[in-house]
Amino acid sequence: MSKLPPPPVPSVLREILKDYPEHIERLQELLAEFVEPKSRLQPYDEAVWTLEDAMSGFLGDANKELKAAEASGDAVAIEKAAAKAKVMSRARSGNIGLGGRSLQELWEYFQANKEAFE
Repeated sequence: MSKLPPPPVPSVLREILKDYPEHIERLQELLAEFVEPKSRLQPYDEAVWTLEDAMSGFLGDANKELKAAEASGDAVAIEKAAAKAKVMSRARSGNIGLGGRSLQELWEYFQANKEAFE
């Protein structure tokens, strides 16, 4: 059997995170763990949980950056950190970045390759 391509980072997340390519790269690294065909009870759900966990971490880091910027009193740093926290919140949202249309692509990947996970 040929090597299974990794699931792609959903396009909605890629668009939201376009100014944070290192975050997109990290998400792709995490999804690449799914290229190894193995028996998984819920591969789609596992991939979604993986993305949720990563996005929660990104949001937590962004909030820490915002608190540090606020403590410094640097208006430019505060504005930049607040913007990043807002982006990460949108990306983590079950209604925007991790919901609906965004996750449809991931669902389609696992449906198209479901034999690899049985």
